[in-house]
Amino acid sequence: MPGTDDTDRTKQLTITMVDAYVRKDRDLLDRTVAEIGDDTDTAFSELKIFGSFLSRRVQETGVVWKPADSREAVASTVADMLAPEVEFAVITAWEAHSVGEEETAERFTNGDPTVYLHMLAAFAAAIGQAVYKPAELISTLRIATGGSE
Repeated sequence: MPGTDDTDRTKQLTITMVDAYVRKDRDLLDRTVAEIGDDTDTAFSELKIFGSFLSRRVQETGVVWKPADSREAVASTVADMLAPEVEFAVITAWEAHSVGEEETAERFTNGDPTVYLHMLAAFAAAIGQAVYKPAELISTLRIATGGSE
């Protein structure tokens, strides 16, 4: 199947991006975003799946998670991980996104797909840590994507 290797590679890179946020590893985050490069559509798709999966896990476990919690968690997750202007764009875009204001969120990204990547990866890292320990979160994401632990 054409493109399968690229898709698998991008899946692994999105997991690595979430892991970089979990471990607060700015260098790993920068390298991973650079490796994703122009394959942002596949990365967006994977990160949206992670967010949905982890949101359901939070609901199943009974952990209370409101939009305000997600805004605080994303802000905390990206703190000191990004250049200030990117951090601001990610936080403000997530605030709009979390309350369903997609057009406003898109404006805050300024057409930069990496802002959206950071927003989704930071959310996955934040919400995932609401129900999993760091190593368990990354392992769960690898298993869920069909990768190896």
